[in-house]
Parts: sequence; structure tokens; C-alpha cells
Amino acid sequence: MTETQQKSPESPVSEHSTTELIRDLGDQLGDLVGSEFRLAQHELERKGKQAGKGAAMFGVAGGLALFGIAGLLTSAVLALAVVLPAWLAALTVGGGMLLLAGLIALVGSVWLKGSTPLAPRETLDGVRWDVRALREATRK
Repeated sequence: MTETQQKSPESPVSEHSTTELIRDLGDQLGDLVGSEFRLAQHELERKGKQAGKGAAMFGVAGGLALFGIAGLLTSAVLALAVVLPAWLAALTVGGGMLLLAGLIALVGSVWLKGSTPLAPRETLDGVRWDVRALREATRK
């Protein structure tokens, strides 16, 4: 059994045994790794939600494009059936739906770009910083 020695009040550093220091290091490293994993999980959850929103916007854009195509087909049918201004109205509605679908797809694309890459960049930067700090501390 190793005992710690008390230094005189002038000395600001207290001595710990090597086993205590190694145990403390193990505890602190375990806490650090656990914290980094929790941070990575939180970051991936946030990016996953953003990617889901972007994918949903693409789904909405696809649905609107389908309605736009239906409107364009309707306008073609009306144009062939009767040469009246009714086909022009159907063509305008179909074109407007396609423009709206393009706008929503553009917004979805921006949201998806904000969520990629899915790697937890902030957490990885933190881990790199921790490793550098540990290396510098062990060199002293």
C-alpha cells in the first residue's frame, strides 16, 4: 500500500502515488471519451433531422411536379379538343406548379447541403484537440 506524503505548506504541489495518478488518468480519459461520444451522437442527430427535412422537401417537390405534369397534360388535351382560351389557363397553372416544384426542390437542396457530410465534424475537431493536448502534456 502506498501512502501519499504531505508536503510543507510552502509547496503548492501535493504528491500522489503513481497508482493514484494512473487511476485518475484512466477515470478522466473514460469521462472524456464518454463526453465525446455523447457530443458525436447529438451532432449526428441534429444533422439527421436536417437531412430528413431536406428529403421531405424533395418529396413535396416531386408531388407538385406530378400535379404540374397532370396540368400540362390537361392543357394539351384541352388545346387539341377545343381551340379556346381554356387551354391557356390550364397551361399557365401547370407551368406555375412546375415553377413552385423547382423552388421547393432548391430549398430542399440547400437543407441537404447543410447536413452533409454526416460525419460529426465538431466532435472530431474536439477529439483531435484533446489528443494534441494529451500529447503535449505527456511530453513535459
